[in-house]
Amino acid sequence: MQRIHKVLIANRGEIACRIARTCRRLGVQVATVHSTADRHARHVREIGESVELGGPAPADSYLRIDAIVAAARRVGADAVHPGYGFVSENPAFVRALDAAGLIFIGPRAETMERLGGKAQAKREAARLGVPVIAGSAGGMNDAGEVARVVREMSLPVLLKAVAGGGGRGMAVIESLEGLQGRIESAMREAEKAFGSGELIVERYLPRVRHIEVQVAGDGQGNAIHLFERECTLQRRHQKVIEEAPSAGLPARLRERLLADAVKLAAGVDYRGLGTVEFVVSGDEYFFLEVNPRLQVEHPVTEEVTGLDLVEIQLGIADAGGLPLVQGDVRCDGHAFEARLCAEDVDAGFLPTTGRLGRVDFSRAALRVESGVESGDEISPFYDSMIAKLVSHGADRDSARRALAAGLRDTTVIGLTTNLQFLHELLHWPQTVEGSFHTRLIDESVAGAVSSRRAAAGVPVEHLAAAALHWLALQRAATPDLGCWSQPEGFTGWRLGTGTITAAPQPALLLRSGDTEWAVRFAAPLADGSLELVLGDQVETASLASPPSMPRGHSLLRLAGRTVEVAILGNVAGIELASPLGRSVFTCTPYLGGAMGEAEAGGQLLAPMMGKVVAVNAVAGKAVTAGQTLIVLESMKMELHVSAPFDGVVAGIRCAVGDMVERHQLLAEVAGAAVASTD
Repeated sequence: MQRIHKVLIANRGEIACRIARTCRRLGVQVATVHSTADRHARHVREIGESVELGGPAPADSYLRIDAIVAAARRVGADAVHPGYGFVSENPAFVRALDAAGLIFIGPRAETMERLGGKAQAKREAARLGVPVIAGSAGGMNDAGEVARVVREMSLPVLLKAVAGGGGRGMAVIESLEGLQGRIESAMREAEKAFGSGELIVERYLPRVRHIEVQVAGDGQGNAIHLFERECTLQRRHQKVIEEAPSAGLPARLRERLLADAVKLAAGVDYRGLGTVEFVVSGDEYFFLEVNPRLQVEHPVTEEVTGLDLVEIQLGIADAGGLPLVQGDVRCDGHAFEARLCAEDVDAGFLPTTGRLGRVDFSRAALRVESGVESGDEISPFYDSMIAKLVSHGADRDSARRALAAGLRDTTVIGLTTNLQFLHELLHWPQTVEGSFHTRLIDESVAGAVSSRRAAAGVPVEHLAAAALHWLALQRAATPDLGCWSQPEGFTGWRLGTGTITAAPQPALLLRSGDTEWAVRFAAPLADGSLELVLGDQVETASLASPPSMPRGHSLLRLAGRTVEVAILGNVAGIELASPLGRSVFTCTPYLGGAMGEAEAGGQLLAPMMGKVVAVNAVAGKAVTAGQTLIVLESMKMELHVSAPFDGVVAGIRCAVGDMVERHQLLAEVAGAAVASTD
């Protein structure tokens, strides 16, 4: 490096952290920027010098050109790296940096204007003889004009935001019914996301693959490719899993596609790193767009070429030439990348927000690019991506299996994520065979989610771990009960003679989804384990946290098997993850053994003040041990009061809607022997 001594990274999250690592390896100083929402974000912590730009919304911070230029001056930067998203494709930003005497690590403003918009890029591709999809000649801002073009074409057609990406501002038109509304909706979405509602109309190709070529140019008509990436596994036009090289492109088709990508980059005097995207249909391919920036999925290219793409960007920006020639570029093995996101797959991939209770990649033998750690927030203002997990193998199947194994060994609890879905997707037959298309997930996910729900069974190991963790929390909250009364206080078990068995009275109700399990505990055994009755399943298990284990992790021992579990929660709800998957439980305490002699005599007392919401018993009717008789609602929890033994209801002393005090008599149960003498 000669001119560039310090780089301001005008971005956030994992990409800011990733760019900083390369800069520091090359001896280049770094600083970054942040919004008020990101004051304590990981990229701020890791980079160590950051300037606050403004409020949490991107328009008030990461999109503020004036504030970024001022930040670069304030930290003494020579150059600015935009990462991806935000201002990375904004020619006005490049011109503002030029005017301030700062180096932009990316293409020229004129190049962005020629290629940044889909309509103009399509014209450039056609001019250079690169195949393009039939459709409108350019972008349109008038909804009526868009409708006219749609009616002149054979359906289905695709509406695309000229300035857009990531599936926003896109709509497939398969019928003329409601056409005007669909067009206006796409325009509004494009305007909101990209500041422009301009649309183009194209022939819709429903069964295609999405292939992109990484290119680099010196700005003087010289360009090379760094091979291609397969980005076909998408949902709603947003990439989920990427790989390099492509899965099974015919050699001749690959050669033509790579050559056309280089032709386009050279033909527009492209400077810097960029991506030329294509769709492939059968033995045909068509130009899609150019992304004049670093891509989210660039690590898979780095893994197969052994090159550092950020270093290449810096080299071109600093020296004005390509740091390598085409003959220097090799493709070795295969790589996969999965985008781990905070989103609810069962709810249509809706983003989830909140605090990440625990994030742990330590057991995943993968390259991990992440912008968050345990305790960080996923806010509603930015992308929901938690991390990119990247594998490399000698061939495609070994790389796929390595990624699947790494996902299995990844722990994220506190928020719903797509972790389990990613693991399943890697085992879909179409993924294994490479026989996918861009609509595969959208068309299959409803059925896949339904089958997953139907087949989903909570592992008994998770049930046992949740029950034992809840018991430990209860005991920790009341340390003064003493060693003899601790089990009695929460498990319903009492000292006595004969064989030690689980209490007849459930202490806890665990619920996951629509399924629930009444949990009964026995006394601790000599080795520290407990007998548990989980619904109708009897197990003996122990849960321990050796000092050498990470905080929040425990070892569950059950039936000769030991499983490491990460656990988060409290007495009202527990979430846990292990190599067996992820489970979430709500926890409702039953009336426990701490009610002492009243329960032993058949008197059922209110465990705490609350409202009676259900009476499931009738005087004179037989009941069995553990059967719920009264349900109370207290502190947003339901408390189940159950029969302590088999017998007959001698009397009900409350009604639905009653507010009852702690230890107030709710019902009485007479033992079967007593009832038979009446």
